[in-house]
Amino acid sequence: MSEHDAPPQDRPGPEAMRTAVAGYVQEIHRAYVDQAATFSPGVRGRMSLMTAGRITVAAVAARNLHVLATAESLGPLRAPEVATEAGYGGLTWELRFYDPVVLPDLGLLDEREAPAFDEVRRALGVGTVLYHVVAQPGAGLSGHQATHVGTGLANGHSAAARDFETIRSRVRGREVLVDELVGAVHAGLPRAQALLARAISPYDEGVRAACEDASPGGAPDPDAIRKALLSAVGGRTQWTPA
Repeated sequence: MSEHDAPPQDRPGPEAMRTAVAGYVQEIHRAYVDQAATFSPGVRGRMSLMTAGRITVAAVAARNLHVLATAESLGPLRAPEVATEAGYGGLTWELRFYDPVVLPDLGLLDEREAPAFDEVRRALGVGTVLYHVVAQPGAGLSGHQATHVGTGLANGHSAAARDFETIRSRVRGREVLVDELVGAVHAGLPRAQALLARAISPYDEGVRAACEDASPGGAPDPDAIRKALLSAVGGRTQWTPA
């Protein structure tokens, strides 16, 4: 149950809710930066949040509470928008808060069955995200939960960086396609990722299957595409091209 479903007397006030969300974001970023510090400098230098510099984090209250980070600008702050600023370990961010009062399009979202990830991004006018998670007010905003999220994001970003480094080293003459694929990943463009993956490895059946595996009207899974492409070039083990 979200705060929108709770009885009015049980709902946290706006100030308390903003404080809780700000603490949740702070802990996500602290866990991410601390986990990144355990990796080599080269891996850290390819992790999305470590290279982004200053980012914007949007806390979006629809039926679910969405927390998403982007390197894109959301423009000057306008009433009745509210924002706070914070930083940790070289990562700085502005946290902005949105609800249907601030952004009326949010009131039209249907999240009865599942979180509307794409629709929230469209309502914000954001095309690229560094992360996008859904949190539940209350226990879901705890420091413990945020630590899990931040650590998981760091591990996922570092794994992707290592995978793309391996792929790039094994596809001579197609390095520029791998660079474009990494750009498509950061931009959140799964269909573009599928096209580039097929161009990098046009004859591998695993890559073809991953790129075509999507529900009607849906998009292929970026992680599945990356893993299939990594497998097509021999995985992370020592490998000699045929």
